[in-house]
Amino acid sequence: MQSYIARHFSKVFDYIVLGGGSGGISSAYTARKYNKSVAIIEGGKIGGTCVNVGCVPKKIMWNASSIIEDLHIADSYGIQANYTYNWKKLKDAREAYISNINQSYYDFFAEEHMDHYKGWGKFIDNNTVDVNGEKLSAQHILISTGSESMLLDIPGKEHLKTSDDFFSLESLPKKVLVVGNGYIAAELGGLLHSFGSDTTMLLRGEQFLSIFDHETANVLRKSMEKSGVKFLTSRRLVKLTQKDNIYLAEYNTGEHDTFDQVYCAIGRSGNIKHLSLENTSLHVQDTFIPSDDWENTNVQGLYSLGDVSNKVQLTPVAISAGQKLAHRIFGNQKNSKLDYSSIPTVMFSHPPYGMIGLTEEQARKKYPQVKCYKTEFNSMFYGLTERKTPTFLKLIVAGAEEKVVGLHAIGRGVDEMMQGFGVAIKMGATKKDFDSTIAIHPTASEEFVTLT
Repeated sequence: MQSYIARHFSKVFDYIVLGGGSGGISSAYTARKYNKSVAIIEGGKIGGTCVNVGCVPKKIMWNASSIIEDLHIADSYGIQANYTYNWKKLKDAREAYISNINQSYYDFFAEEHMDHYKGWGKFIDNNTVDVNGEKLSAQHILISTGSESMLLDIPGKEHLKTSDDFFSLESLPKKVLVVGNGYIAAELGGLLHSFGSDTTMLLRGEQFLSIFDHETANVLRKSMEKSGVKFLTSRRLVKLTQKDNIYLAEYNTGEHDTFDQVYCAIGRSGNIKHLSLENTSLHVQDTFIPSDDWENTNVQGLYSLGDVSNKVQLTPVAISAGQKLAHRIFGNQKNSKLDYSSIPTVMFSHPPYGMIGLTEEQARKKYPQVKCYKTEFNSMFYGLTERKTPTFLKLIVAGAEEKVVGLHAIGRGVDEMMQGFGVAIKMGATKKDFDSTIAIHPTASEEFVTLT
């Protein structure tokens, strides 16, 4: 009876989207192309993690820190570069840029006649949500609420900072500890060090970036260490104590050290705490809402994609998955779904790490016949400099036809190399296809088509 009342005394939409991030907005917009009524519900800043505390501000800070790195070697090119940087000016410009993106979304909603609700959507039943006391219902509801940073459960965890806090910094900390072994930890550690912080990375195990290609990750670690980043391995942070503005970090080995800030980047959990999922029949697994290859959850009419589904936590993946889902639901494209294989991406570390498809470890588990082609060198950019950052390129092929199943690259400019190679690998490129391609000289990327 309660479910019946909720649905019959609510505003009805064709599509309700919980979460105003990249995946949710792209799916909602695609539904509008089919002239469907759409409601977007978001309690935080519009644009989600990527726009506000992820890809966009990170790339701006990466750009700034990369400029600083180039200034360090400018003298080798005969350029005198005595510099200072204004952290407040950088932060203010970054936030103004993000605010413009936020506003563009609001303008977009109005232009496309999409109903936007500022607040947290809470399920009343499988087809009905409450937002700020107003009931909305739909036969199709997408959950794309994203994820949030996890914190270690240790004494003093209230003193831990996350990557979100980095973007709130009013000034640069002198000495920092970064706890974690994923891409966020690597990016954050690289940023802090390049801006001038004394940076230490704390790893539970020995292998840096253990879920990535080990050989490539080792090249990145060696480069970071050479630049001055310190690594503590096979250690766990067990306690954090504050005294004045300094934090005492204690490890399970009995060792300890003091830092101005301690960042926790151990992973992310699904952002589901506002959803009142107990009022639904949804299956929840470790704070995430799993979905199948078609983004269907265990409940008909409820869908999950993006970070909250715990598949591939990348913005372009969520965007594409959201679009294809709406095409399937409203455009009668029954076979419309995202292919999650051979996804290209870039870790904006220092130096950047680009990757497509499988790691060597994954490839050897999947295929009986695997071969790796690789090279390491200093690119021409560093030909005149004393400071050198390595370039490492690796091609992983499988089978007698040597189909390319993985591509990994470390070094200057690899972030802009990946997209084209991503197209080739998605089309089923083989080592022979790479070999038959004329090199562009002089570039670092030409080495991919001359590997032996």
